[in-house]
Amino acid sequence: SDVCSSDLLQRVAWRRRTVTDERLERIIGALLRTGVILSAAVVLAGGIWYLASSADAVPPYRHFQPHVRGVHALAELPPATALILVGMLILIATPVARVVFALVGFALEGDRAYMVITGVVLVVLMYSLGMALA
Repeated sequence: SDVCSSDLLQRVAWRRRTVTDERLERIIGALLRTGVILSAAVVLAGGIWYLASSADAVPPYRHFQPHVRGVHALAELPPATALILVGMLILIATPVARVVFALVGFALEGDRAYMVITGVVLVVLMYSLGMALA
């Protein structure tokens, strides 16, 4: 029993040493860069596809096309347009992932005050995204 509890304490202490503010900032920075680069690549690919597939088409500006709401509506759009919107969704999801990573980092550090604040921010973000994408 003492061996198990000391092993557990060593693992908790090891985790706390490895999750520092500087390391957490580097991880979150890499996450943000990766999300933006991935989003840009997907939007660029969708834009190229869109231009290649409809280069001769003239958009019907005289007819209003209502906005398509919800993620499920991506299936109703032309594939190139849907790919562009998926890239935009990746861009929107990037800061949400940052908040989730920060929450996990604060949990590993044992910083309860920042966990609560970050949790509230995450709930507000998820609520607003849920209302926008519903």
